[in-house]
Amino acid sequence: MLDFSSLLLAAALSGTCLSITLLAIWFTTPMARFVLTVACGMLVLVAHVVLFWQYGRDPGPWLCQAVLALLSLGFLIICLSAMQYLGVRHYRSVVLPTVAAMAVCAAVTYFGLDGVGFILTYVAVTALLTVTGVLFWIQGGHDRRILLVVSFLSGTCALSFGLCAAMLVVKGQWVLGVAPDNWAERLNSVVAVACMTGLGALTLSLHHLQAQIELKAETLTDPLTGLMNRRALMSLYGERAFGPFMSVVMFDLDHFKRTNDVFGHPVGDKVLCRFAAVIRKYGRTGVDAFRLGGEEFALVMSRMTEEKAYDFASKIGVAFGAEVVPTPRGPLRSTVSGGIGFGEVGGRSLEDVLAEADRALYAAKNAGRNRVLVLDRASKADGSALRSA
Repeated sequence: MLDFSSLLLAAALSGTCLSITLLAIWFTTPMARFVLTVACGMLVLVAHVVLFWQYGRDPGPWLCQAVLALLSLGFLIICLSAMQYLGVRHYRSVVLPTVAAMAVCAAVTYFGLDGVGFILTYVAVTALLTVTGVLFWIQGGHDRRILLVVSFLSGTCALSFGLCAAMLVVKGQWVLGVAPDNWAERLNSVVAVACMTGLGALTLSLHHLQAQIELKAETLTDPLTGLMNRRALMSLYGERAFGPFMSVVMFDLDHFKRTNDVFGHPVGDKVLCRFAAVIRKYGRTGVDAFRLGGEEFALVMSRMTEEKAYDFASKIGVAFGAEVVPTPRGPLRSTVSGGIGFGEVGGRSLEDVLAEADRALYAAKNAGRNRVLVLDRASKADGSALRSA
């Protein structure tokens, strides 16, 4: 026969240790706010368990209300931490119903219907845990294995609280006067300890996973423009074979060194960011943009014919020529030159396609800049320069 008090104390000890661990992690990485939220939620649940243990020894109406309020509040905070981690901002859709349920629970408990109060609280907790599990099941986009385990634990814990509510309803225990004690409560205590321990361990895993994702994003992103960098280009396409409907266009801002010398590097940075903004404006599925370094940029285009790729790159060049950057010396217009390299039926390496695009870019600069050229395509190579409205 399981000792109910021992189970409660085990849950409190487990939650306290996990909370301390999570708080220590948050102190070292303050940006991981969801870790702090989980720790706070667990501390509230620890307070609930301690008061519930005391309520079992010396029941009282005010202590009962505190026990039920802390239980709902603790799982509300846990649910909010899941929303925080997953980037779901509709907090009020969870907070308002829970607060309403807590208010009703306090009212019925005040009038002596403590059994009804327990039922309402268990139902609210079941709903919160269900929402948490569903959010991780639907919204999670990283390591599905971890997120599915979180969903499973949340669902299991929700089921155990649902059973507690069902037992009280089936027995018609609308008024208790003491802490409920039945097989469902004992099972819930075991499940709660297991789920609390598992949730803490998975929170550490999610924190580690998020840190890895952020670190990878930093290493693959150009900090000035927000575009991907050369490392990202090699990571995504270094081993790819470029077929006939894939191409790379290399852009180089015209006279960029002179822009820096005359207007200063801050203005030069604005010009680079303005060109990145133009690329984003024309962004579409199948087009990845990269800043290779300095004033050099590249686009990898998939599922495009050679003609469409050329037209797409030319539109970006024309659009950038129409951009005006305000400076202390007056408005500044800049232009860009581009060269395109194409894949082929048998497949070409990124290195070969980049080399072709680089030769075409060199030809564009020699031809007067402010244009996009393609090697061995005389109709385009001999065309007029792009307008810079």
